[in-house]
Amino acid sequence: MAGPNTPIGAPTYRVVVADEFRAIFYARQKKFSPLTEVGSMQNDAAREKSGDLMSDRGGRAFDSHGQGRHTMTNEKADPKSQSAIVFAKEIAERLSAERGKGSYNSLIVVAAPRFLGVLRPALSTAGVATEREIDKEVTGKDAAFIQKLIDSACRRYRGGESSVASWAACWISSAIT
Repeated sequence: MAGPNTPIGAPTYRVVVADEFRAIFYARQKKFSPLTEVGSMQNDAAREKSGDLMSDRGGRAFDSHGQGRHTMTNEKADPKSQSAIVFAKEIAERLSAERGKGSYNSLIVVAAPRFLGVLRPALSTAGVATEREIDKEVTGKDAAFIQKLIDSACRRYRGGESSVASWAACWISSAIT
């Protein structure tokens, strides 16, 4: 949420740094202000061995005609992938709830490339729009590193310009592209 010294209606930014194991939520009150960690989520199931996440056998069913018996699915779903999908949905639900409360106006997602492909549809389904997406694995980095990454991504977008006007153009035009 906006702090007590933040004017009502002032833009606030949420930055989510995520991979299939962890999501860290940061707030940024102004375009160039430091990132402040405001929460995190863990996906403990993603660290389990695949064998620990799976049942021994798929469910069994009888054919509607005849006496055949078979598994319910032809292919077993990869439990690690399923865990990532569930985690992405949890992240999207949290962001949707925070947006509904007015906790932020703009969202930047920084996610490992393998997880960003899972997170995008979850965000879309939850009705969460992103201003910018950066496909980098940085969940183990500190806030200062992530801040520099975000700032440099916008400078690259605008051809190396680093003025306040180009940063604003980055935020506005990234919502279009």
